[in-house]
Amino acid sequence: MSDTLPASPADQAPGSARASRFRDALLQGQRGTGWSIPTAPVPVPAAPVADPVEAPTARRIVPGPVRPTAAGTDAAGVLPVPFDEVIQLRQRVAERLAQASADTPGMTGEDRRQLGQSLVNRLVSEWATAYAATARPLTQTDEQAVKRAVFDELFQAGRLQPYLDDSETENIIVSGFDNVRVDYRDRPSRQVGRVAESDAGLIELINQLVRTQGQGERSLTPATPTLNTRLADGSRLAATAWVTPKPEIVIRRHRTRAQGLKALQEWGTIDSTLAAFLQSAVLARKNIVVAGSQGVGKTSLMRAMAREIPRSERVGTLEGEYELWLHEDPEGPTVVAFEAREGNGERGPDGRAAGEITLTDLFRQALRMSLRRVIVGEVRGKEVLPMLHAMNEGEGGSMCTLHARSAEMAIERLVMLAMQDEDTQMTDSLAYRLIANAIDFIVYVRLVDETAIGGVRHRFVSQVMEITGVGEGGRPSRQMIFGPREDERHREVRAVPLMAPQCLEDLERAGFDRNLLRQPWGSWEHPLQAVSRL
Repeated sequence: MSDTLPASPADQAPGSARASRFRDALLQGQRGTGWSIPTAPVPVPAAPVADPVEAPTARRIVPGPVRPTAAGTDAAGVLPVPFDEVIQLRQRVAERLAQASADTPGMTGEDRRQLGQSLVNRLVSEWATAYAATARPLTQTDEQAVKRAVFDELFQAGRLQPYLDDSETENIIVSGFDNVRVDYRDRPSRQVGRVAESDAGLIELINQLVRTQGQGERSLTPATPTLNTRLADGSRLAATAWVTPKPEIVIRRHRTRAQGLKALQEWGTIDSTLAAFLQSAVLARKNIVVAGSQGVGKTSLMRAMAREIPRSERVGTLEGEYELWLHEDPEGPTVVAFEAREGNGERGPDGRAAGEITLTDLFRQALRMSLRRVIVGEVRGKEVLPMLHAMNEGEGGSMCTLHARSAEMAIERLVMLAMQDEDTQMTDSLAYRLIANAIDFIVYVRLVDETAIGGVRHRFVSQVMEITGVGEGGRPSRQMIFGPREDERHREVRAVPLMAPQCLEDLERAGFDRNLLRQPWGSWEHPLQAVSRL
């Protein structure tokens, strides 16, 4: 007997239309996307059609993760049954859940999630009995894997969910529905199975993920072929379609959200000497730029430094998508968190997308909010000028991250960004002067990936450069305070003390011990353990 609800007089009631709409929303993306939904229901043991469902309870029921196996298969690959079975079960659970939601209009999203888990548990158990009679028996582990897969299809990220659940996942890179790569923290990247049955299904999966876990006003459509958003776990998702041959998706996971400088010492990013230096620089209200390439840990380092800001201070964070999460950190300062907003694809006479709010727009508002510091998640465009002005005009202590290939190149990168704003008619000489007066330190973070040759990913600060004012030719004068060191017997590629900063007295007033700078190899117990010579 099918679990599909038969037609009845109640179907003519207002609740029936509500159930249909809810069912269609749950099933959206399964029709016309290449996913096969058999019209014939899977047989189950005879049971009353009006089998009551359990009422939601106060206890939250959340399924555990289905983790990829070492063999390199994805969630579909580790399932003991074809994925079409999961799709059929998803449809049947969605129909039951839609009817229950129509009968109980006041149900919250959490209530539906709990009820959905209860329905998944029951219907999959019934299905497993029938499947054992027609195909093969399933173990308890097999049945649990199917339950988790059905739940993920309804309420989470579908076949992407196992990789989001894996604490060692760093990046999920999708180039079309059947070309998926996962980067891990401590082992080589690997190719995994498909996450959808077509490119259209992949796009719908991403849009469903954004609707349920991200910023609901954003979507990937022909009118808005690029998408940047955050997910509920803090991951950052970037997607393009229609402007690329196939949909391109990158999900960058933030494995850390509440770690301070002490944790970065344990990971080998910095030593205790540099940790003390950075802490005192923050307390001394020095303006700091954290530079590096993609995925090196710039945000993690800046977040750790920001946690050193006294809790009594009022700080503003400006981000395209929340990644710092300082406003949710009970150990951090008082934070006013601003997040940019993308437009809806339509453009006005000024060429701007309707509804768009940029970081530059947010800066104007932030400067009116009685903030003692401003932290910019990432400087990528015109927001560089208001940021530099805020560093010049405020009390100091502001921070930002920046893509650059070295501490020296960070200065040139800032100049190029400043000159992109045609409205200001910024010259390079004025940009250099603005940078020289605004920035105190540039901290450069380096990544060395040795996973392909049997090693791990090394993330560490390799340079700390001090900007000491306007120098020769109007360019910023600078000196390297921390950097690599080598002699006849030792070689250290991580940042160790090289010389005292010009602002040493300011740092000492903030609690820094200048004797730490007399340790030529810092407080590293041994050189970086790398497979190859760096």
